[in-house]
Formats: sequence, C-alpha cells, structure tokens
Amino acid sequence: MISATSFAGRRVALFGLGGSGLVTALSLKEGGADVTAWDDNPDQVAKAMDKGIVTADLREIDWSGIDTLVLSPGVPLTHPKPHWTVELAEAANAEIIGDVEIFVRERAVTAPGSPLIAITGTNGKSTTTALIAHIISASGRDAQLGGNIGTPVLQLEAPAKDRFHVVECSSYQIDLAPSLGPTAGLLLNLTPDHLDRHGSMEHYAEIKERLVARSEVAIVAVDDGWTQAISERLGRIGVTVVQVSKEGVLDDGFFAQGSVIRQAVRGNATDFADLADIPTLRGRHNAQNAAAAIAACRVVGLSDDEIRAGLKSFPGLKHRMQPIARRDNVTFVNDSKATNAEAAAPALSSYENIYWIAGGLPKQGGIDALEPLFPRIAKAYLIGEAASAFASVFGAHGEFEISGTLANAVAHAARDAGQSSGNAGASPVVLLSPACASFDQFRNFEVRGDAFVAEVAKLEGIEMLVETTAKGVA
Repeated sequence: MISATSFAGRRVALFGLGGSGLVTALSLKEGGADVTAWDDNPDQVAKAMDKGIVTADLREIDWSGIDTLVLSPGVPLTHPKPHWTVELAEAANAEIIGDVEIFVRERAVTAPGSPLIAITGTNGKSTTTALIAHIISASGRDAQLGGNIGTPVLQLEAPAKDRFHVVECSSYQIDLAPSLGPTAGLLLNLTPDHLDRHGSMEHYAEIKERLVARSEVAIVAVDDGWTQAISERLGRIGVTVVQVSKEGVLDDGFFAQGSVIRQAVRGNATDFADLADIPTLRGRHNAQNAAAAIAACRVVGLSDDEIRAGLKSFPGLKHRMQPIARRDNVTFVNDSKATNAEAAAPALSSYENIYWIAGGLPKQGGIDALEPLFPRIAKAYLIGEAASAFASVFGAHGEFEISGTLANAVAHAARDAGQSSGNAGASPVVLLSPACASFDQFRNFEVRGDAFVAEVAKLEGIEMLVETTAKGVA
C-alpha cells in the first residue's frame, strides 16, 4: 500500500468506505494525515473502526479546520446535485479530491517522472489497461495495474523510477484528480454514458478530455466524432498526440487493416503486428485496444519486439472474451462481463459457429439489437429470467433450447458443439455472453463467469487454458 506522506499533518474528511475508500483512509492515516471518515453504510463504518480509522458523521464535525474532502468516485460531485458532503466542503473552502489525486501527488513527491499510463474511454478501457500492463510485465519490468479496473490505486506499490503504473480511470476519478498528468494518457472512445452524473454529453466529454490534455503524450482513438474533435483541439494547443484507429487509414499513428495493426509515419505505413493468431485479441474493438496499447508502450520506452511478444502472450481479461478451455477443436469462451446487448455484440461479432449461452436478469431493450449477428449462432442455450423473452426474439432466426441453469447450458452446448466439430466451416465456439445482468441467479458477473469456468472444467477430455479451483478461476 502507498503511504500518503504528502498529506502528513493535514486534516482530511473522507466519505465513502467501500473497497477503495477504506484503502484510501488507511493510506492517509499511515502517511500522517488526521483523517475522519464516514459512510452511509454502518457495516463499512464498523470495518473502518476495526482498522483504527477515526469515524464520525461528517454532518456533525467542525469543518473550519478541514483542508481536504476525499470523496469516493461513486458519490455525486455535481449531478444530479452535489452530495451533501460536497456542499459542506465548498462552504469550508476545502479542496475536493479522490484517491487518484492522492496517488498523483505522492508520485510527484517520491518519484516525479516515473512512468504512468492512464487509460479512459467509454468502452474497452479495462482490456486496454490489462493489455498494457501485461506487455510491460512480460518484458521483465515492474508493472503495477490498478484504478477502476479493480485494485485501488493506493493499494499498489509506491511510485519509483523504474516502476510502471498502469491505471484505468473512470470519468468520476478524473473529475476528482485535478493534477493528473500521465506520461501517456489514452482516450479510446466516447459514447453517451453516466449522463445522470455529468449532466450532458458535452460535460462528460470535457471531463474525459482532461486526462489526455494534461498528458506528456496523448493517445487518442479517432473513431468517433467526439474523440476526433478532441484530437484536433489538443493538436491546436500544442499537445503531442498519437492517433489510433480501428476504422480507417491514418497518415500518422497506428491503425487496423483487417487483423493487421499498421504504423504510419508521414503517410508511409508498415505492418507492426498481426492479431489473427492471438485469440484474446479477436474483433475490431480489440484492434483498437491493441493499437492504443502499442502506442502507449512505445511512449514509455518498450522496444517493438518486446511489444510484439507481449501481444502474443496476452491471456485476456478475465470474464471478457476470455478463452478458457478447448476440447478437440471446440473453444470455450467466458464473456460473462457482457451484461447487456451492446456489451455482447463484440463477442458475437468475433466468432462464427457459436453455441451461445445467454440470459439472466434482462436489461431494457433485450437482445433486439443483436439480430444482425444471429446468423453467426448455431444454437442458443437460454437461462434465467430472460429465457422466455429471448426465445421469442431468437426463435424466428435459429435453433434454441431453454436450458434454465448454467450447468445445463454448458453440458448441452458442449455436447452439440462437439457433434458439429467435424463439419466444414469455422471451428465451433461455446460462448457465455449473457446480454443480461447476473442478479437472478448469481451475485455478480464475476461469480457467473467463475461458475461457467467450473462447469467447463468438469467436462470429460477438456483442456483448460486457465488455472481453476472448485469454484472457477483461481
């Protein structure tokens, strides 16, 4: 854990004691700050007290001496209206920041200029973050992976000259990190998201732009109108910009043509890497992720050969189009993180001859948007609360069964895929890509994905590609 010594002697109020909030409170306490923490959940308050954190209802403390309010990224800063702690902090003229800002200040004190890669975007940022960290780690360097991807940033090892921090940043975290200035900042894409928390698409885009605007090198995927405009604006104000694209040819930057990532320099393009034989980087969306990762790793000093080797050995992001097993020529893929139709589309676009396991707690819109991809599906195995509704949509297009449970779906899909594996055409894929929330049968998508892995591991003659326990992935 990083000790927040840059806050030594400061009075800090902290609201939000979830996973990252508790780590932040401990980091501040260890660094010598005078911390008072609170949460609406009494269980979280009790956990903090057990760790020696001073707790008190922040409505009842004396704010006149408070220097800083540290806010959980899940707490509204501006929209739909400021949280009550924000109003108290503003009245006391206290700064309002989050855990990423604390990390940035600690880096400035202990290891200024240490390599920091920060990644944001509406979609794909977790895969890109994991890919960059893997490439760096595979090269033999110390890569610290955290932020919005799961591990709180202050739980990582402290910044050091030869230590690479690879941090996924949500818009909420950027909004609370005014000093964030990474070595390489990545903006992957922008589509409407979290507008209830940002008020408008324009404000959401402006927050995302801050990350790349303050970067030593800004890496921008220019495949939508918002990111194109941001790239052009950064260029006009003198920011060094590297463009990447999965859609079209660039004069300068990295772009995809089919499965090949090409590097362009002043209009001359050469092949950099072919993703065709990398199963964890299938699909056009992953071409964008790979192009951005290549650009970022070059910025922080990796050689082209090191980058290519890291791409080839990427194991994939857990629960996101992750190949987890093979039997003969049937591949089993865990895409449990696909909790709605839009999220399931990349996997369905990336494979053919699919034995599709779908269903759970349905989201608004169902699977209607996926109809153009139904010809890729050999058969659907429908589970959970959504099974009947999904059957009414898919049934007009292809063969399906209502399996009910994930265990039944895995057993039947594996049987049917195995029986078809000798046929001509694309090799069969048993794909869990539910297009649904998990809450009707599983606590979250991670538990659902682990259950899928555990069921696949029970199959006779299976070759697992991931380490497993009785409950799923180790």
